[in-house]
Amino acid sequence: MRGIQSNDSGYWLLTQGSHLHLENEALPCGAAESLGFTGLKGMIIGKWDEQSLWLIEEQSGDSRDYVNLRDQLFLPEEKFYLLSRGIEINHFLKTHQFCGRCGHLNQQTEDELAMQCCHCGYRTYPVIHPSIIVAVRRGTQILLANHKRHYQPRGGMYTTLAGFVEAGETFEQAVMREVWEETGIKIKNIRYFGSQPWAFPNSQMVGFLADYESGEIQLQEAEIHDAQWFSYHQPLPELPPTGTIARKLIHATLELCQAADHKKES
Repeated sequence: MRGIQSNDSGYWLLTQGSHLHLENEALPCGAAESLGFTGLKGMIIGKWDEQSLWLIEEQSGDSRDYVNLRDQLFLPEEKFYLLSRGIEINHFLKTHQFCGRCGHLNQQTEDELAMQCCHCGYRTYPVIHPSIIVAVRRGTQILLANHKRHYQPRGGMYTTLAGFVEAGETFEQAVMREVWEETGIKIKNIRYFGSQPWAFPNSQMVGFLADYESGEIQLQEAEIHDAQWFSYHQPLPELPPTGTIARKLIHATLELCQAADHKKES
């Protein structure tokens, strides 16, 4: 990042953790001087409506109003991902101010997005945590779980299973392990579906579809409140928001359930 000049202009992204500042439900837009951003540190991270999108270094003690990034899932993917990029960059800069090798001060490099130690020269790059997320189908049914963090007395959200990839583990191994650990179910026919950057705070969600192989549901009670098989034609519980890869996985699996049902009838 560099000092913002008075004639710098475009759209402006201010963040606080996984939240961002909006004015009249939009990003601030205009010249830095008129918006009071002159002298702050910032960098251009992309284009927003054909103008530069400036990321401003996270400000402590900022009294502006901020909204959760999740509330912007209605945006086109490229815009949501650009906001996610800004939030992840600020998280990286804020959490890597000191060298993890020798403890001395880091400074941002000019040739690439990295932090470099002023003492030993060690470079650190944005940390991205790979996570798997999987929808499991059994014939015309989908496996959905109510995680403890989503539990509410009258139900709460049901979603697909997910978890972080462990060291020395393939994505497919992580998929099998997470499903087994959380529900006691064995799966097969694992195939890649898609991915989604998830800036809460710095994950990359890698999505998969899978088929049931064997087992009965046995909950990992420390994490899962409930898990059930739901038929595609029955009323479904509360689902993840539109725009999440979890919702896309569920829709894709329900379409497979419907196709399997039609094939059985024909």
